[in-house]
Amino acid sequence: MPAYMIVTAKITDRDAFIAGYGAKAGALVEKFGGKYVLRGPGAELLEGNFGDGASMVISEWPDIAAAKAFWNSPEYQEVKKLREDCAECQVLLIESPTING
Repeated sequence: MPAYMIVTAKITDRDAFIAGYGAKAGALVEKFGGKYVLRGPGAELLEGNFGDGASMVISEWPDIAAAKAFWNSPEYQEVKKLREDCAECQVLLIESPTING
C-alpha cells in the first residue's frame, strides 16, 4: 500500500534551505523510491496553530517500509542537519490506498 510523507516547513532562509537541504534531500527521495506529489510555499492556515505561510511537501512512497528506509538512512540523517538552522518542520507519515488512480 502506498505511503505519504507530509511535511509542513516554516523556512527562515529559503535560499540556504533550497540550495543545501532541498537539493540533497530530493536526490535521496528519488534514490529510495519516493516521488514528490506536491512542493510549494505559502500554505494558508484554515484551522489549527501551525503552518500559516509555510511550505508544504508531500512525497509518495511504494510503501511505508520504503519511506522509513529513507527517513532512517544514515544518508538522510546527515542531510537533515542542513535544515536545522533554516527551517522548523513537522513531518507526518501515513499509509493510504490510492483513491483516484
